[in-house]
Amino acid sequence: MPFEMAVADGEAARGAVRDELWLLGQPPLRDYLDFVRRLVVDGASLDPRALTDKWREANDRYYELERTEAGVADKAGRRPLPKAMRSLAESVSQTAHFRRTFDSLPVTIEMVQLDRLVVYQPHVTLPFTERLQAQVDPGMDAEALFRFCHPVERRDPPVRARRIDDKRYLFTSDSTDFRLHDPALLRPDQIVEHDSFGPISAAIGLMVGYGSNFLSVIRSDSRMLLHNGYHRAYALRAAGITHAPAVVQTVTRRDELQLVASAVVVDEPAFFFASKRPPLLKDFFDPKIARVLPVKRMEKMIEVSFEIREYDVPCA
Repeated sequence: MPFEMAVADGEAARGAVRDELWLLGQPPLRDYLDFVRRLVVDGASLDPRALTDKWREANDRYYELERTEAGVADKAGRRPLPKAMRSLAESVSQTAHFRRTFDSLPVTIEMVQLDRLVVYQPHVTLPFTERLQAQVDPGMDAEALFRFCHPVERRDPPVRARRIDDKRYLFTSDSTDFRLHDPALLRPDQIVEHDSFGPISAAIGLMVGYGSNFLSVIRSDSRMLLHNGYHRAYALRAAGITHAPAVVQTVTRRDELQLVASAVVVDEPAFFFASKRPPLLKDFFDPKIARVLPVKRMEKMIEVSFEIREYDVPCA
């Protein structure tokens, strides 16, 4: 079977291939076929008709779920944090990363039902989820569960940086969470361990790094969409844990959604928040929908360039 081929030991050791679990049956079909052709191992040689047949089977399964589970996403469970988590939630909410990430809309931290979270990301990376599952104990206490969902101490992958020329730099990471942060105007006292040929008056910081890494959802009316933390949510669900503490951002209109949601959600909000049976986290565990694909490992690269112009102008 093309989707269940074994990866050679040597190739896996080099990290050239990783197994990803994909939700099939979600539109658009063309995007799925393009992905397989470009990034799945030997994808260009796979029969598009056979790929379409597998996609159609999953799509038929979603039509079936529209009849048998219509409205299930509107019954997503929410409940207050247990007492043992409340001081942890208060502490996390005071961190700079939390305040900067969730500074636009009403926010709470609640226990949410994992199975009924709507999902927009159609895949998870299995080696990563397996490493996370090793940290999960179905009987873990409230503190351990909270810290798993909202880790303060982090071990992000290293970033490789190199100078391309006088005005261009390239940064590379193995994480898809790697991103450009907002530029900042820095004062001289914020610049340390830098020797210059003269006094520094100001600096512009073009910074790269990672996201805040909180498990978070976006709530609209009675539905909740998993926004961040897909691998942790999957690992918890695989271990049999049904509810997890999540940061809940509440939106009441599309303009608010544009502030916090990914582009795919903003472009098609009705699909996720109004359709009879949108894709849910539990679909990753449905063999009629989810398939393992051997995917070429990707790196995230960010190129930063800048331009300088100098002017002599008369004083007013």
